[in-house]
Amino acid sequence: MEKIIGYEFAEKARLEEALTHRSYLNENPDWNRPHNERLEFLGDAVLELLVTESLYITYPEEAEGKLTSIRAALVNYQMLSDIAQEIKLGDFVFLSRGEAKDTGRARAVILANAMEALIGAVYLDGGMKAAKDFIERLVMPRLEEVMEKQLYKDPKSLLQEITQEQHKITPRYEVTDELGPDHDKVFKVAVFVGEERWGEGAGPSKQEAETAAAEKALTRARKEK
Repeated sequence: MEKIIGYEFAEKARLEEALTHRSYLNENPDWNRPHNERLEFLGDAVLELLVTESLYITYPEEAEGKLTSIRAALVNYQMLSDIAQEIKLGDFVFLSRGEAKDTGRARAVILANAMEALIGAVYLDGGMKAAKDFIERLVMPRLEEVMEKQLYKDPKSLLQEITQEQHKITPRYEVTDELGPDHDKVFKVAVFVGEERWGEGAGPSKQEAETAAAEKALTRARKEK
């Protein structure tokens, strides 16, 4: 892990803690490291501060509102999960056997949280400069993608802008299925442009499912643009 992230820990225990998921302790009570949630809490704050500073310097003319949206696109769980997968973080996280089998959103959240914990561990071990170097090396390169694909815009709003520009049509969302009990419901939603289905998404609420569907549709919309 140290080779991949380009940082060697003075105290290896911090790295081990950052990689320890709560579920692992349930199956391995003798493991002599705490779970990573406190480091995640710290890393989240460090990440937000350093990304904010970088954006403040990079875009001196941009208003606070747009900078906030750009930052959100850089530090949300999907982006952090993508970065985690890129550096194969999942191969190193200590998980229970059950959690290790998880896929989809649950897995993405675990990886994103581990990324934040890793940032917290680097900060504690090497200080602000080490954390800044880490973030500049692994997170900030995604800024170009965020700006190019306008990921800082809400997916539904961006899809509407594109479809109205291309087809003079506003997208329409339709719930196609509801799965599971009321306390653990999963909604499936399709998005249509005219009579044509452009994407489908799922989520624990209709709003999240619509957002997921819009994100799928944006892939098509960008190809046609």
